[in-house]
Formats: sequence, structure tokens, C-alpha cells
Amino acid sequence: MAALFSLRRSYCLFVALLVSVDIFSAWSQAPSSAEQRTIVALRRAAANPLRLRAFLVGMPKGGELHFHLTGAVYAESILRDAAEDNLCVNVAAHKLEPHQGIAAPGPHPIICAPGSIAAADLPSDQKDYDAIIDAWSIRSFVPSSGISGHDHFFSSFLRAGIDRRHLGEWLDEVASRATVQNEQYLEIQIATPSPNALRVAQEVDWNPDMATLRKAMLDLGLRDDIAIGRADLDQMEATRNAREHCGTPQAEPGCHVLIRYLYVVGRGYPPAHVFAQALLAFELASADPRVVGINFAQPEDGDLSMVEYHRQMEMVGFLHSIYPRVHISLHAGELAFGMVPPEGLRFHIREAVEIAHAERIGHGVDVMDEDHPLELLAEMARKHVMVEINLTSNDVILGVKGKDHPLPLYIAAHVPVALSTDDEGVSRIDLTHEYVRAVTDFGLTYLDLKRFARTSIERSFLPGADLWAHQDDFTQRTTACAHSSSAECATFLRSSLKAQQEWELEQRFTAFEAQRP
Repeated sequence: MAALFSLRRSYCLFVALLVSVDIFSAWSQAPSSAEQRTIVALRRAAANPLRLRAFLVGMPKGGELHFHLTGAVYAESILRDAAEDNLCVNVAAHKLEPHQGIAAPGPHPIICAPGSIAAADLPSDQKDYDAIIDAWSIRSFVPSSGISGHDHFFSSFLRAGIDRRHLGEWLDEVASRATVQNEQYLEIQIATPSPNALRVAQEVDWNPDMATLRKAMLDLGLRDDIAIGRADLDQMEATRNAREHCGTPQAEPGCHVLIRYLYVVGRGYPPAHVFAQALLAFELASADPRVVGINFAQPEDGDLSMVEYHRQMEMVGFLHSIYPRVHISLHAGELAFGMVPPEGLRFHIREAVEIAHAERIGHGVDVMDEDHPLELLAEMARKHVMVEINLTSNDVILGVKGKDHPLPLYIAAHVPVALSTDDEGVSRIDLTHEYVRAVTDFGLTYLDLKRFARTSIERSFLPGADLWAHQDDFTQRTTACAHSSSAECATFLRSSLKAQQEWELEQRFTAFEAQRP
């Protein structure tokens, strides 16, 4: 059913593209008077943050490329799911726990351990309810001695324990939120169940001969997790489609948000475990087109993350040589001076680019602490390696913001940039908030934000040729759409999902800019 809906949606989009192909000639001739009016309108709105947010909510934003599903959902949704699952909440530890049994029939018949209460009962106790929401997010958080934003942020994931059947509901939540903000694409970081990868990691010792290690793990049945992962995604998407009535006359706007996945590997484990996860990630991405790439996550300053960083980059580089079509985005440089010894800041981004062949870098905050940083920036620009900028996340976790943030340096070096939220539920934000920060903290203009939005689709891992003739240059269309030949351009668009999304973004810009008086 999900595949049928996807095919039907693609067909409908193609028909719309065929009808609207002549619109392209109107918006491709920049600068237009409508765009100029929009530039002025944003400049005026920037004088007041509230007015600026109201302006930017409706601005087309393209896609979110750095987006963890488990951190994107608000704590209130987690509690609702916990109540549905008859879970208990340990208020002191801020953790979900299984119930201890079923009591007599009643509105909330579950029995919880001492010190815990039923999740369904928590909203009736405002003090405990607020404490849990605050613990599972950065709401009301103030750093104190021994408790940094970094520590509080990552401890918020102790809320884990929800049944995976709720992940489809979470897709619905984030797609609906994206729709309100005029987003059209989400590239979500997620891991599917991997019992066989975990098993083989325990049965096979680390071997620096990674070709031999890969064969041993595959021989022991690691590929059996591919079917498990695909079934998991099927269930998630079926739930989302049902909740949003996708493919029916009652389809909700969220159905129009395209979702794809990056398989995320936990980097805070021993080498054999990390390699098994990474191998599964590359295998699944090769087998299921919904998984458009891989990523590594978990705190970059963790002990194993630091000690094993170089070896992990070699793992990714080796697997890239076996699976060259699998796209790679890596958390790298999510560090700040003082978090780790200075030598730990000198090579992470460079090795992600040069050894692991990362096409995108997540965060990249410590770039100026790398060896030869200006040369590294030039290399990233030359190789079109995009950086995923997460302003609020960098502020909360690393304490890096404003003049201490490298965003202006990336822009000046012509490194492609897109804004993202990282974990919008934990941070209590949305993508519009990040666009507001870009303007208020750095004085960026409408054209800067428009470039970010375009970059988010161009540097996505969607398949197909690019609508634009040159990477990171949004002034000239590809030859097939250089003229107003509807048949030629429409044929090209039909062949490329990426170009379709780029085309849709331009139509959204045209509509948005036409609203300016």
C-alpha cells in the first residue's frame, strides 16, 4: 500500500510539473521585482523578532537534512505514548519503566514500583509533570555547577522505552510540523532493529583486515537484519499514511512532505560493534531506496568516540570502497575548545572528508581549531562538502553561538550550508526558529536564507540529476530545462526525484514572493 501511494503521488507530481513547466521561465529570471520586494520585507521584519518569525514561518525552507527522529518529538508526545503503553514514570530518575502488574479494573489499573507513577496519571500532578517535561527537554534548563547543557541534553534521552509502533505516529507529528512551516522534505536519522548485527559483533573479534571481517559477519547472517529493517520502515510509514489519510480524498497536508532516512550508527561502542552497525547501514542503504545514506551519531567527545575516531573513519572509508553509491553524512566537529584536549580538535572534520568520504558534515563547529583550517574550508568548498548548521543545538550543547560560531566563515569560504534543527523536540524549537536565529544573530538576508533552502534540496541524498547546471550555483538551469520546451523539461523532471523537489521549491518561492505588496 505504501509503495502504491508513493507511485501515485509521484505520478500526480509529474502531471503537475507537466502542466506548470512554463512557470519556470518566470521565476528563473532573477532578480525579479517580487524577489526584491521580499528582500525588503524581510529587512523590515528583522527589526522585531516576533514579526520576523511571523514572516519566516511561511517562507519555503526546502528540507531538513540533520534531524534525529527520537529527539524531534516533543516530550508531551512521549508521555502520551507511555500512557497508552501502560508504562510507569520514575519521577526521581526521569525514566520510563514497565508496570509491575495489573490491579483491579479501573481508569488506570496498572501497578508501578515504589517511587514511580503511571504515565497516564502524571498529568494530574502538575509539579511532577513539569519536572518530567523539563528533564526530557531543555525547557527551563539553566546550566549549573556539574550540569552543563551538553550533559542535560544527552541525559534527556533516558526517556527511551516507547514501543517502536509509535514511530509512525512520530513521523506524522514531524511531517505535520514541517508542513506548517512550508518544508517539503525530511531526511531523518534512525536505526532499525538489528539483532543479528549485535549477535555477530559478539561472535566475531575485531580484525583490522576489514575485508575478512566483513565476510565473516555476512557469513554469520548479518544480512538477515535487512528484512527486519525494511519491515520496520514499512510499519512506520503505514501508520503515518493511515493517520494522515494519505492516498485518499481526505489526505492531510502532511502527506506532501517527502520523507527519506539516514541509517545512524552509534559510535560509542567497541570496534567490532561499530563495524557491524556500519556494515548493516551500508547493506540496508543498498537494498532499500528509502534509506538514502548513513551517519554516525552519539556524543563526539565520549571516550570511545575520541579514542576510536580515526579507526571509525577508516571503517567508513573501507565500506565506501565496497558500496560507492551509498551516501555519507557524518557528525564531525561537534566539539568546542575545552571539552576535550586541544589535540582532539585538530582532525575530525578533515578525516571525515578525506578518509571517510563524507559528502556532508553535521555541525562542523570546531573547524577553526583543525590543522590548517583555511585550507580545509577551501577543500570543502572545492569538493562541495556541505555543512549542516544547527544553531540552537550548538548553543545548548557546546555553548557556541554568535560571533563564536563558524557559520560566517563557512559562508565566506563558499562552503555550501543548510540550516537544520538536530533535535527540535528536545530543544523545543522548529526550523523557523533556526531561520530567525540566522537573521538575528548573523544579520543574514532573504537571499542568504533562500540559498540555504535551495542547498538543502540540492545537497540532499535524493536520487536523480540536479535541476541546476552547476553545483552550489542557482543561476543557471540544466540544459534540458534551459528553454521553455515543456516536453523536454517535463521528461527530465520525471527522471529525477531530486529535480522534482527542486522544481517544487522554486514554485513555492514564486508563490511566497508573490504575496509581497
